[in-house]
Amino acid sequence: MGTLVQIVPWADNTTAQPTVPAGDDPHRGPRQHRTAPTASERAWIISVVPEGLSPGEVGKEIREHAEHVLQRGGAELHRHDRLISIAEAVLLAIVALTAAWAGYSAAKWGTESSLKLAKASATRTEANRAFQLAYTTRSQDASNFNAWYAAYLTGNRNAERVAEKRFRPNYDVAFRAWLATKPFTNVNAPKGPQYMPQYRPFGAALASRRDAQAEAYSAEGQHAAATADKYIRVTVILATVLFIVGISSHFPLRSIRIGLVCLGGALLIFAAVEILQLPGPPA
Repeated sequence: MGTLVQIVPWADNTTAQPTVPAGDDPHRGPRQHRTAPTASERAWIISVVPEGLSPGEVGKEIREHAEHVLQRGGAELHRHDRLISIAEAVLLAIVALTAAWAGYSAAKWGTESSLKLAKASATRTEANRAFQLAYTTRSQDASNFNAWYAAYLTGNRNAERVAEKRFRPNYDVAFRAWLATKPFTNVNAPKGPQYMPQYRPFGAALASRRDAQAEAYSAEGQHAAATADKYIRVTVILATVLFIVGISSHFPLRSIRIGLVCLGGALLIFAAVEILQLPGPPA
């Protein structure tokens, strides 16, 4: 079993006493004094017992190694690596901000698409309700006209007057205009009052307007959804840039790092061009 040597620091005009190895007799004769070791002896002792390196010595070794690298041209290498690291940091910062903006815009356009499609659905429901009302009105007008026509064919003037009183004011206008065309003698006359331009069933105009509004809302919602998808695609491209720049620092070769940074910059420019071609987020 080897003997452990403990190094005791010396001050000026002092002597050092080595420790007593385990198992020795503590009552042995007086120990011999020795002078402080020289610098070469101290270096040799430290090299023999590497376990005793202090943090200060480790820092000294690292400093000496750095000075050695600098003497061999490491200063230029360190400067280039630092420039690459700065470029990576700047690129990551720009990508992070651009990705945040693209994500925000995609979310806003997605919300806009949902709102527009919801409005389109509600407006289409109103259009259907108005159309049903117009259809009911047409059916009632047709029923009243059939009662009048039956009375006319039988020559029952009282029944005709009763049927005419059931006409709606708007239908009565169209009915009088139809009678003015002499439909019983004129073969070119319209088929009935409902074919006259004066006939406007209640709810038909509202149904047409609501249906047109629903189509417009639906188109806007689809456009907003397409815009949101484009922003999401830009976000994916920016995420790719983050991945490329993130792994570039793990490569020791400078050429690979430069290539990855250039690739990331090209993708960032492409994403920026895509964003400039898209509309901004809705208010």
